Amino acid sequence: MRAIAFSRHGGYDELRLVERPTPRIRDGQALVRVAYAEVSPADDTIRAGRMSPSLHQAPPLVPGGGGVGVVVDPGTTGLAEGGRVVVGGGGLGWTTDGTWREHLAADAAQLLPVPDGVSDEAACALFAGAGFSTAYLVLTHLLDFRPGLSVLAPGVGGAVGMGTTQVARELGASMAISTASGTDKAERARAAGYEHVIDLSRESVEDGVARLTDGRGVDVVIDGVAGPLLGPAIASLAHGGSYVSVGYSGGREGSVNVTDLIWKNAKVYGYTFTMIPPRVTRAARVTLLEWLSQGRIDPVIARIFPLDQAARAQRHLVEDRPFGRVLLAIAP
Repeated sequence: MRAIAFSRHGGYDELRLVERPTPRIRDGQALVRVAYAEVSPADDTIRAGRMSPSLHQAPPLVPGGGGVGVVVDPGTTGLAEGGRVVVGGGGLGWTTDGTWREHLAADAAQLLPVPDGVSDEAACALFAGAGFSTAYLVLTHLLDFRPGLSVLAPGVGGAVGMGTTQVARELGASMAISTASGTDKAERARAAGYEHVIDLSRESVEDGVARLTDGRGVDVVIDGVAGPLLGPAIASLAHGGSYVSVGYSGGREGSVNVTDLIWKNAKVYGYTFTMIPPRVTRAARVTLLEWLSQGRIDPVIARIFPLDQAARAQRHLVEDRPFGRVLLAIAP
């Protein structure tokens, strides 16, 4: 079978098309023919060698934390042969080879049926970058979120910004605010239904949040950007608000005025999926798939690349910062 792998850490060109044997399933596993695979910032971080070696398998490694495919051999999983499934979890692309390949053997716990009426592409995009899943788990399990609270998630085109604004609205947020780096992206986001988008080429995060909240600030910040927006995001909290760091697409370092934490009685969290029990994470994914089938959320797709253009796909996601998710089409 065809796969994309890197044999050492480095640039995008380390991603190579290779031939691998089709895996054999063990008891409790199903063989899945992958149709679409997600492209996420974590793939880039691992390939580039910017993640602690203790958190991922040493190269060679096939990237890809999730995807969508068809069950070729259900084994003893009880799944239907020919059924469409979402694949995710179990360390895919981190501690074991991921979804950037034509076939994979997956445990039953890693597989969820795709609801009728939901396309393969939409199901894959829903979990690409983990934005929707992160938002749902942070708001429903990490924080004591209640309807009527306000949320800020910078980066409306990214997985966390896009996912959080949609999930927060579904959970009853009074206001779900995001940011855009320029006017074109801000206008596109508003046209797509994102009502409260701060155009950072025209005003700062703090000024935008103050304008939208009548000076009160937001109750929750879920930040997948960090970098230069770290301090402004924390400064935008209301008294007693919570800041949750979930990513760093804008950089791993930023400046914070500590009085924004002290005087506001702010709470600060770092979040990873390992904080949440697997059964809770799976239940969240089921809920999100139901919402998707009901048309309550919309994971926008920016672009789909063929498997042999995986390096271009990763570069596009990381450097071009598109509005929406980037996927790989695995079938030739």
